Amino acid sequence: MSEEILMNITPMESRVALVENGVLQEVYVERSRNRGIVGNIYKGKVVRVLPGMQAAFVDIGLEKAAFIHASEIFDRNNRPEGAGEPGIVELVREGQSMVVQVTKDPIGTKGARLTTHISIPARYLVLMPHNNHVGISLRIEDPQERERLKDTVERLLEQESLNDKGGFILRTAAEGIGEQELLADILFLHRLWTTVEEQIKESSAPDCVYEDLPLHLRTMRDLVEPDIEKIRIDSLDTFNKVCKFVRKLVPHLDGRVEYYTGERPLFDLFSVEDEINRALSRRVELKSGGYLIVDQTEAMSTIDVNTGGFVGHRNLEETIFKTNLEAATAIARQLRLRNLGGIIIIDFIDMEDVEHQRQVLRTLEKNLERDHAKTNITGVSELGLVEMTRKRTRESLENTLCEACPTCNGRGTLKTAETVCYEIFREIMREARAYENDTYLVLASEAVVDQLLDEESDNVAELEAFLDKTIRFQVEPRYSQEQFDVVLV
Repeated sequence: MSEEILMNITPMESRVALVENGVLQEVYVERSRNRGIVGNIYKGKVVRVLPGMQAAFVDIGLEKAAFIHASEIFDRNNRPEGAGEPGIVELVREGQSMVVQVTKDPIGTKGARLTTHISIPARYLVLMPHNNHVGISLRIEDPQERERLKDTVERLLEQESLNDKGGFILRTAAEGIGEQELLADILFLHRLWTTVEEQIKESSAPDCVYEDLPLHLRTMRDLVEPDIEKIRIDSLDTFNKVCKFVRKLVPHLDGRVEYYTGERPLFDLFSVEDEINRALSRRVELKSGGYLIVDQTEAMSTIDVNTGGFVGHRNLEETIFKTNLEAATAIARQLRLRNLGGIIIIDFIDMEDVEHQRQVLRTLEKNLERDHAKTNITGVSELGLVEMTRKRTRESLENTLCEACPTCNGRGTLKTAETVCYEIFREIMREARAYENDTYLVLASEAVVDQLLDEESDNVAELEAFLDKTIRFQVEPRYSQEQFDVVLV
């Protein structure tokens, strides 16, 4: 599989696109004005303890207080066996300072999510300062390689007398990596944590004591895998910074980083710009003629599969099966591209054949294997729906690039001109009962006034006769279709 990473950098915004076989799969956007804070470590202050929710709110210096659950608080006390999990009131108190790490950016109306289980990633390893365990990514499947890596790290920790100074998780990128590279990561992470500890001692809450890398360097640390062929960057300054980072931490990638100087904008390659715009649409066309409808809400995201213009060549069941197979591949890509998280409900077209259901589900699972976010599929429900979850750590592409429509306030629909006309009639009736007046002026949008003077003109005449009043109309260009005013003149 051919993979490339494209980095489009401007002073205001950084964008990273992951392209597989010429097709955009993931896009990351970071704006200078509001950089994400996942991975940042703060010295915070507990501002409110909620025993009923087993949680607390912590001030880390943001506009909204951040949220931490009791299960995310590191218990330093050795509890007797069978004592059960400690309650939130045993772990924290109001006014207390605590060191926390952000696991989820503030999303919508919710504040950031926190943990005290600190972890700091490098290229091959993740340091866990409060844990002495050595773990390995589940994506490294070879038992011999898993054993080799674990033995190597444990031996290096003993050699450097660091056994009791934190544990490590070996990342997927560590597969096949030698002893020297692993040792370099171990020493780098311990030096970094020592610096953070000093910062914690010197600072007063609330304060940021460790900030994660900017997007272009996080990309090199987290997304670049051995099969990446090219990393193209259109900013010379960022190119130089990435090259310096690569030479220090991932030297085998040195020849793959390229400064892009082409005439066409970098994101016009592989139609990345067009794909981003398409990812903001509800409708996703399938090559067969079928289509998906993707709806994102605060509670969950839903994806509906439709055959559309695809009629197949054999029978209905075969048509449905082929559409669902193509949809399963497209859905996996859309989840990554749109960065949909939380609960996701997929309504495939109903299949009677159990083997067809199994193959569609397997296709979805196989295509999600390359997803960097953790996913969990529960199978097909009694209603024929596929229920799944995808870990959400940052805003979706839609929430990053868009805002709720000020006209419909995010509903996605508007009242018809006819509906608004009848609301106006009712408002005039209310005004007539409350005030003695001869003339009413209706201020409304052009569409509504046109409807009142044309299709509803008979009703207007009847209302004037019934009330014995004059009704006049005036177009207000700035009014939305739902806005109107009835003025006494």
